[in-house]
Amino acid sequence: MNKDKILPFLCLCFSLISFSQTAPQTHPPEFVKQGQQLIRDGKPQEALDLYRQQLQTLPNSFSALTAAGNVLDLMGKGEEARKEFAKAITTADSSEHKAAAQRAMAISWAFEANCGKAIEYEQQVFNFYADAKNFFQQGEIADEAARICLDSGDLGNAEKWYALGHKTGLKEPDIKPERQDLWNFRWEHAQARIAACRGDNAAAQKHIAAARALLDKGNIPQQAVFFPYLEGYVAFYAGDYKTAIEKFNKANQDDPFIQCMLGETYEKLGEKENAMDYYLKATTASSHNPAAAYAVPFAKKKLE
Repeated sequence: MNKDKILPFLCLCFSLISFSQTAPQTHPPEFVKQGQQLIRDGKPQEALDLYRQQLQTLPNSFSALTAAGNVLDLMGKGEEARKEFAKAITTADSSEHKAAAQRAMAISWAFEANCGKAIEYEQQVFNFYADAKNFFQQGEIADEAARICLDSGDLGNAEKWYALGHKTGLKEPDIKPERQDLWNFRWEHAQARIAACRGDNAAAQKHIAAARALLDKGNIPQQAVFFPYLEGYVAFYAGDYKTAIEKFNKANQDDPFIQCMLGETYEKLGEKENAMDYYLKATTASSHNPAAAYAVPFAKKKLE
């Protein structure tokens, strides 16, 4: 397979983990907690049965609808999942619930690497936060849409939405220096990954250096954990697989994208057994987010 065909597929495997805080969440109902534990225990069908039992009593339960959609996506049943999310959107009892269901729908399309459909729903959530004048969450949503597009191989839309996230996040009134550094770090990180996917290692290295300089200012120490895998990511696309392994091993070993990239890198080095071990780990992801949306389907295909 030539490199032009490989690059978009490899980008599907890995993207930037969500950097920071998310919107405030309410505690999930007990049945959702039970289902989440079943998923972690490798029993997704039992979790789905639990959620559907709840829906028999409360067919418009937002928590049950979204939980059922989440597990269906993890099981590779995206069409069924989107029926649950669609119902959650139309029956939502608040604008917040509707936005949450739209975001879940976007992630569902991410499981199929469909940038266009994901953007359709992320745009609606972006608009919801615009009405609320919540610039931080607008930036979060834009970055999430960008990440989905990058992983789908649509580098143009990825760059467009990352730029929008950076610009919007910085609009926060009375923004603090650490928040400015956060958005600038995200932007450099994103540009480095896009350049790497385009095969422009020189540009990628410049953005790595800029990201490093932002970390060295000391305002965003919590972001340091995301730097080694950026280095590993760029090294991988440059064909420096030994360096990639070294850097990825310093990153979060529980993240399915790291597991996926380690699998890819070991495969490049001819160490198929190690590669299969990491792919197997990646298939056990239990979260409904961009990391799982791309790592789980990718790893399952590798194990077929």
